[in-house]
This record gives sequence, structure tokens and C-alpha cells, in this order.
Amino acid sequence: MLRILFFASFAALVLGQSTDVVVPAKAPKPQTKIVGGQVTSANAWPWQASLRAQSSMCYNHVCGGVLIKAQWVLTTATCLQANPIVMVVLGEHDMTAAESGKEQFYGVSATYIHPSWNRDLTAGNDIGLIRLTSPATLNSYIQLAPLPSLNQILSRGTPCYATGWGTTQTGGLLSAQLRQAYLPSVDYATCSSSTWWGSVAKSNMICAGGTGAASICTADGGGPLNCLVGGRYVVHGLSSFVSSLGCNVVNKPSIFTRVSAYLTWVQSYTG
Repeated sequence: MLRILFFASFAALVLGQSTDVVVPAKAPKPQTKIVGGQVTSANAWPWQASLRAQSSMCYNHVCGGVLIKAQWVLTTATCLQANPIVMVVLGEHDMTAAESGKEQFYGVSATYIHPSWNRDLTAGNDIGLIRLTSPATLNSYIQLAPLPSLNQILSRGTPCYATGWGTTQTGGLLSAQLRQAYLPSVDYATCSSSTWWGSVAKSNMICAGGTGAASICTADGGGPLNCLVGGRYVVHGLSSFVSSLGCNVVNKPSIFTRVSAYLTWVQSYTG
């Protein structure tokens, strides 16, 4: 039986924190090195959120998220169920440094999980919402994510970047700085073939990567898959899972929740 490794884990970077960015117009060259990626320029992905759970007096990064409205963050159901999220940090880049004037810290007033989520990653529906205690202040460091149109499907080989502070190798340590990994999209026919993910891949998911060059990994879960469509980067996916064989396995691309499949549900809460 094929086992799945998902990212709403308890791995955390302990933090001693209390309570004009240019997004690339075109994708740079693929990197050989989240697993196999590079540190982003500060606030290059201004909708990236860090979800925190409390441990004693510190707040630990456990998952990623995406700011989609001033008071709403999109993430995965696995993140919300596995971790008691109490804080959302926006404008973050380096978790070990004070970034005065850029970071904003918000409490969580409510969380919502898609009604079809049944804790089975292979069934999909791994998506959830966080309502912040107050609206974020938008500026050059913190912006709303562009979202796809309803049911939009990526073309094969669309340039995409996954971003997060997750581990940089299977079983490794979290990254202090936000990283990005170049993961071109894989079409559903290929991803669901017997030598790739087979029946595990569903049409409500996005496959990206799979060459062995880069992937998402632990604690990247819930973060965005930013894809270049129509001349701009759009958040088409949310990091969901990889193979239990490891974070970066050939022909086992990273799996993302396909955001365009859930826009009606999202908008029923966010308006």
C-alpha cells in the first residue's frame, strides 16, 4: 500500500517572538538546489503567511498559508487539524531576525475546514480557512494573493514556485529564511499514470516537479504554489503531500490542493 507523507507536522522552529516588492515577471532558471531551492529576496511573495502554534512563551512555525483577503488566510485542512494555530505572521522573511516595520502579527478568531475533508489525503479536499482577529494592513510587504478563475487548469509545464520555511531535506531542519523551489506543473494524465502517482493523483489536485531536482517538504504544508499565468504569478495550489519515500523522489511530484476547484466554497465564507 502506498504511504503518504504530509506536511501539517509538529516540526517547528522555536522563535523568540511575541505577540515596492517586485514579484518576478518571468521564472528564473530551474534550481538544482524548499528541498532543492533557494532563499527568496525579502518579501518577494508578499501573500505568504507563517502559521504559528504556541509552546511556552514562543510561537513556532508549523505551516504556511496565503493571504487572500485582508482578514482571511487560505491553508490546508491538515495544518488546521494537526496544529492549534494561534498566530498568523505576515510580511515575514527571516524568522531569526527582527524585521521591524515589515512583520504583522495577528490572532486567529475562527478556522474553517472544507466539509468534504475526511482526513484522507488521497481523496483531496485538503483545504481550510483562517479568519484573523483584525484585517491586515496592506503595503509593499503584505499583499493579497491573485487567485485563478473557477476550475482553471494549468497547462503542462507551467512555470511554478512553491514557497515556505519547511525542511531543506527529508528529516532535516527548517529554513530560517523563506525559500522557493522551481516546480513546473505536471499534467493530470502523466501524474496519474501507473509509473507516477497512479490513482493517488486526483483531478482536484495539482502535481508539480517530480524530476528529483526540488520539492516541498515538512512544514511547507498550506503554503502557496505560485504559477506564472497570463504574465503574472497566481496562487494555483496549496502544498499538501509527498511520498513517504522522501520529499524529493523522481516521478513522485509534490502534490498541491488545486485552489480553482474550491473557489465557490472559499467565497461562501470570505465574500
